[in-house]
Amino acid sequence: MLNQQAPLDLMFQALADPSRRIMVERLSRGPASVSELAKPFAMSLPAVVQHLQVLEASGLIRSEKIGRVRTCHIEWAALQTAEEWMLERRKTWEHRLDRLGDFLADQEKG
Repeated sequence: MLNQQAPLDLMFQALADPSRRIMVERLSRGPASVSELAKPFAMSLPAVVQHLQVLEASGLIRSEKIGRVRTCHIEWAALQTAEEWMLERRKTWEHRLDRLGDFLADQEKG
């Protein structure tokens, strides 16, 4: 097994957790401080920070500290990479299903 995971693997692993998906959803509406991101969760601030570290390590978000406030921002390019991967899979399966449909239509005729 490889020591380093592909960026896409890290993104999907990060998004596998529902709390992190909620955080990404919130950040899609604009930057937010760590305390803002923590508000809807019944978890400690250190737990929220751990989730944010996973998201940051995956490349889905970035954070910056100004004074005592750490603000998180979404990385749209990373989300676009995941979207492009999914669209390619979708095209492949649509093509296969179209071929299956054609095959079944031919079987009905003949």
